Amino acid sequence: MSDALDDNYARAQYHAPQQWGARPALVLIDFANAYFDDTQPLFGGEGCQIALDNAKRLLPVARAAGVPVVFTEVKYVPGGADGGAFYNKVPALSCFDAGRESQKLAGGLVVEDGDLLITKQYPSAFFGTSLAATLQWMKIDTLLLTGVTTSGCVRASCIDSISSGFITIVVSDAVGDRADEPHQANLFDMSAKYADLCNTDEAISFLQSTTTPG
Repeated sequence: MSDALDDNYARAQYHAPQQWGARPALVLIDFANAYFDDTQPLFGGEGCQIALDNAKRLLPVARAAGVPVVFTEVKYVPGGADGGAFYNKVPALSCFDAGRESQKLAGGLVVEDGDLLITKQYPSAFFGTSLAATLQWMKIDTLLLTGVTTSGCVRASCIDSISSGFITIVVSDAVGDRADEPHQANLFDMSAKYADLCNTDEAISFLQSTTTPG
């Protein structure tokens, strides 16, 4: 950024850190086979693979700490009758038609007893789902977001997370995109306005310091 733009952001106090809460949940957004199979139109390459590898590091730590784990998936009736304008806009979303291998969770990810699985048809994990109400009932105050893609469903979920009253943290190396430019630009913007950023090691330390919600 230019010096003038740096000054503009500083005057607005963008990127101000939040006080993280005591009752976090870990959210894994849309880690579907479609992003990891190079024969699929949504293949995300190295950026998405790094995100998946780091999310897999976080999972056992969250479970050991008693921190709730939330998976999201995109799933449509075959042909996308429940996908509306989004399905029409992005033909590759047919990868998420029910029954297709590309719709299923990527290898190594398993929804265990006690985890939540949120099924959605639109970018945000919150839009048209029970996620906010469920987390509020559980008295969750902080969300650690991981997933794909940074510029798409992660960003949409991040905005709706803070809009729903949650302290929002994006794990910067556990979210990924098919190109580094949109990944970095959206991390910067989310950090400025909607979320704190941390890396996987920092997220692990935070999770390990967390007392099991009661």
